[in-house]
Amino acid sequence: MAGGKKRKSHQAEIVRLPSYRARRITVLVVIGLAFASLVWQSVDRQVFETAFLQEQGERRYLRTMTVSASRGMITDRNGEPLAISTPVKSVAANPKVIRSDNETIGAISSTLDLDPDRLRRLLSSERSFVYLKRRVNPDLARRVDTLELDGIDLLSEYRRFYPNGEVMSHLVGFTNIDDQGQEGIELAYDEWLSGTPGSKRVIKDGKGRVVEQVENIRSPSPGKDLMLSIDRRLQFLAYRELKAAVSKHRARSGSAVILDSRSGEILAMVNSPSYNPNALRGRRSSGLRNRAVTDVYEPGSTIKPFTVAAGLEMGRFKPTTPIDVSPGQMKVGRYLVRDNRNYGMIDVATVLRKSSNVGASKIALSMQPDVLWNLYSKLGFGESPYSQFPGESSGRLPHFSDWSSFEQATLSFGYGLSVTPLQLARAYAVLANDGVRLPVSLLRQAQRETGVRVMRKSTARKVVKMLEAVVTSEGTAPLAAVPGYRVAGKTGTAKKSVAGGYAEDRYLSLFVGIAPASDPRLVMAVFIDEPKGKEYYGGIVAGPVFSRVMSGALRLMNIPPDKPWHENTLMARMGDRQ
Repeated sequence: MAGGKKRKSHQAEIVRLPSYRARRITVLVVIGLAFASLVWQSVDRQVFETAFLQEQGERRYLRTMTVSASRGMITDRNGEPLAISTPVKSVAANPKVIRSDNETIGAISSTLDLDPDRLRRLLSSERSFVYLKRRVNPDLARRVDTLELDGIDLLSEYRRFYPNGEVMSHLVGFTNIDDQGQEGIELAYDEWLSGTPGSKRVIKDGKGRVVEQVENIRSPSPGKDLMLSIDRRLQFLAYRELKAAVSKHRARSGSAVILDSRSGEILAMVNSPSYNPNALRGRRSSGLRNRAVTDVYEPGSTIKPFTVAAGLEMGRFKPTTPIDVSPGQMKVGRYLVRDNRNYGMIDVATVLRKSSNVGASKIALSMQPDVLWNLYSKLGFGESPYSQFPGESSGRLPHFSDWSSFEQATLSFGYGLSVTPLQLARAYAVLANDGVRLPVSLLRQAQRETGVRVMRKSTARKVVKMLEAVVTSEGTAPLAAVPGYRVAGKTGTAKKSVAGGYAEDRYLSLFVGIAPASDPRLVMAVFIDEPKGKEYYGGIVAGPVFSRVMSGALRLMNIPPDKPWHENTLMARMGDRQ
């Protein structure tokens, strides 16, 4: 009985054992579902969402960077560089990566010489890119690189450099921080000189550093070079002498232009005072303009050769035609026209040699107003020279229908109209080119342009011959003579206009000359604005500038002397006495 009870008890215990089969199934189902989910997620990401995920990943490490393009070089007519672009580094930062603690701020601000507060404002930007300093010198770039700061990057750019500094500044101009032309030739031909930036894809790490270049999207295209008509040697000569004259006579400013009368090319164009285009900080904008093409002046007696030319064209006058200018003054309407003294009975040639206002007025008043106006207009007065230089002025030539007899008289000796130095040089180039006006150019010309005849060849040559007498001991500009060469030219000393009339102590001193007179090649106009002191006449102030510049220019261009030996000796002795 006892044994039977034990067997029943064991059987009862076996029946009570729990079953884990359901749990195992549940666990297996859960694991299966998890595995299936992982497989599905893997398939989904690898197959269905590939493009999306790649795009998101690329946004985090793949960047498109701009590759700067070099700006075209500006050269003179002989290929000498006037403006070049050199590779430099710019310092940039990623505000989202760089630390802004005091130690980092101090290191960056001291290295880049930046105000700490300004630096903090830059680094508090929500953008991922800011410039800290553009176009730094190589030494500073190396110092920044040694800091090894996360979020600081050195980018390659180009910086414009002007080897001739202030000598070429008003002509060539300059660019801004983004390499865009702002003044002068840089502005006028900005589209031609500007390059097209390229782009490339790079991989950056989490600290914003480039770790690999992936592909070149577009290569940068450099700007095109530009060759000017300017001769750097003549530009230097003209600037040196003009600057010295402005300083010597304590003048307000000065301008000078040299033209090749055979081609219309501008060989030199200078102004003083000037500026250094490589260091523009603090420079006033008013000092940046090229006064040789933007500022206008009443040309005074330098206009008289064209009054005489108009008389010769009419056939009423010859160089030997007598004109009575006594008693040294003439009443025209309610006003008086005066000479420096009474020259009595003189001929037309002497009107130019002695610069007689009365003689010029009598020639002008002997013709209809439209005759004089037409010649002045054909010479280019009152219209733009079309040199393509930014801001060039057209000057002022009032229409003849508005002239009174007194205005007609004053226009004959350079009052009542206004011209730029370039316009006046261009007008004299007509005389030098046998009466044909050529378009002026700041670019070197491969072939001669077709001109427009303004006056007869014989008229131009007669006027040039008469102007030779001006540059002698008997004329008003002996100091403009050039040893070894025949020179034709004309002085001008114009009173400056002020409110209510003309100032008695403010003058514009001018000289415009042609050399060599026997076979004209170069024309030069010199303007000295408001010289101080007792010396203010054009022959004394502007004439010597012409002499010194032209003496060097003619020799540099290998133009042979055309003055007989005995005349050279005589001029040398005269120079010693002066």
